[in-house]
Amino acid sequence: MIGPLLVDAAFVVFALLAIVTGYRVFRTDSMVRAAFYLLASFAAVGGIMVLLGAEFLGMVLILMMAGEMLVMAIVMVMYMMNPAGLNPMVMVHQNRVAAIAGLVAFLALSAVGLAGEFPDQPVPDPASATEELGRELLGNSMLVFQTAGITLLATMIGAIAIAGSRGRYGSADEGSVEPGLQPDEEVA
Repeated sequence: MIGPLLVDAAFVVFALLAIVTGYRVFRTDSMVRAAFYLLASFAAVGGIMVLLGAEFLGMVLILMMAGEMLVMAIVMVMYMMNPAGLNPMVMVHQNRVAAIAGLVAFLALSAVGLAGEFPDQPVPDPASATEELGRELLGNSMLVFQTAGITLLATMIGAIAIAGSRGRYGSADEGSVEPGLQPDEEVA
């Protein structure tokens, strides 16, 4: 068993990581980098949940956000106007409104965390609570989740195939050209 001091230190590290990477989401100039910063922030929050005894929810958060952010980054690389979404761009619009909304949300959540009364009694049987939560989340949808997993895998394989040197419209070394909209149409 890990000591309380080590748990507190891990909590502080995860909390700082979540805050710094969450801040970096809005300060980076790349959609792809923003996706990976967001992934790191969610992973840190998942780590905090594991430390607080919500192992199942923490791991679900980490696994779901990892898959979601990776798919989002792959889709951005495939379909964004600038190559790989790595060209500089402004990530925040309406800066003043965004800053005020973020500050108000931070203060409200801090007030709840500091002034709220939370239960201090442990769950009688944490194993059954985790099992019940798993059944509630998945229920009869296991086939749906497995199908979604295979679909996401196929999407990632397709994205890698498209991003290869052969490319979507021919070899990148020979100047690939997008085909015309009509058969036998010349492309300018």
